[in-house]
Amino acid sequence: MTLVTGGRNAPPPPGAQVPVVASDSHYLSDAGPDAPVLVEFLDFECEACAAAYPLVEQIREEYDGRLSVVARYFPLPGHANAENAAVAVEAAAGQGAFEAMYQRMYATQAQWGEQQQSQADLFRTFAADLGLDLAAYDAAVADPGTLSRVGRDLTDGQALGVQSTPTFFLDGQRIEPTSIEDFRAQVDAALAQRR
Repeated sequence: MTLVTGGRNAPPPPGAQVPVVASDSHYLSDAGPDAPVLVEFLDFECEACAAAYPLVEQIREEYDGRLSVVARYFPLPGHANAENAAVAVEAAAGQGAFEAMYQRMYATQAQWGEQQQSQADLFRTFAADLGLDLAAYDAAVADPGTLSRVGRDLTDGQALGVQSTPTFFLDGQRIEPTSIEDFRAQVDAALAQRR
């Protein structure tokens, strides 16, 4: 079973090492090269990702300056607008608004999620609300390179064994936190290993 959607990037060759954090990954928090790194493969239309979002934000706040947090796209094919949402966020990222658009997607998911028709026009209104240059935003959305960038995250995720969202990695190891307390314990353990 393949989960590749419109990104359609070729899978890495067998035995290739795929990094959990790519050179062009988006950092929500960057605590520097010596800090543990939490990576989330996410789908903006995924209800479980929306449920995890406040926990991730809480962890970011509590460990500010001590933990780096990276978001990577993993739009699932069962969600009609997951890829559109990822492309919209990536287009916003080109104007320095990755985090603002990321937050807007989760804040409004109940409004646009589970819709079968394209929500691209709605996502454009989000870009306008954020004060983005809409001509540049439209050009980025239309640019095949934007979709390819989303597809690279998806392909990397598949190579790393990601099958559902949200999927978390902490310092390169997959973790499955069951609560905010469990999340904290795993981050604390990663921090303790750095001492």
